Amino acid sequence: MILGGAVQMSVFWLVAMVVLLLIEALVPGLISIWFALGALAALIAALFHAPFWLQLVWFLVVSILTLVLTRPLVRKYVNSRVTPTNADMGIGKDAVVTESIDNLQEKGAVRLDGKIWSARMAEENETAEAGETVRVLRIEGVKLIVTKIKQ
Repeated sequence: MILGGAVQMSVFWLVAMVVLLLIEALVPGLISIWFALGALAALIAALFHAPFWLQLVWFLVVSILTLVLTRPLVRKYVNSRVTPTNADMGIGKDAVVTESIDNLQEKGAVRLDGKIWSARMAEENETAEAGETVRVLRIEGVKLIVTKIKQ
């Protein structure tokens, strides 16, 4: 009877591992690989007739440990979806206001590298008048988010 329970748990962990690997294969990005590794560890424990609580501990420990140790590296090297553009080179540069910037009126434009961009101030209540120089903080859609240059 105990042997039958060990076989059932081995089958359970094997099925869990296969399902987690299928999810990993079907979903973009690394989602469940860590839990598949945990299921493999629990499967090995089940094959050695370990009690269920120990199999569960192995599953949780290996899953969490591999997640904690590898997730930062994976996020840095595998899932880097940020694609820099030429526009990103404007961040940190100075631009000249060509149309007064007023967030409340949803208007404003600046000239940056010879091109006219829609612009908004980083601070909601701040404005900039035509002819002033501002610094580009970031790009949101097709608008530059700018701030006044502190003198």
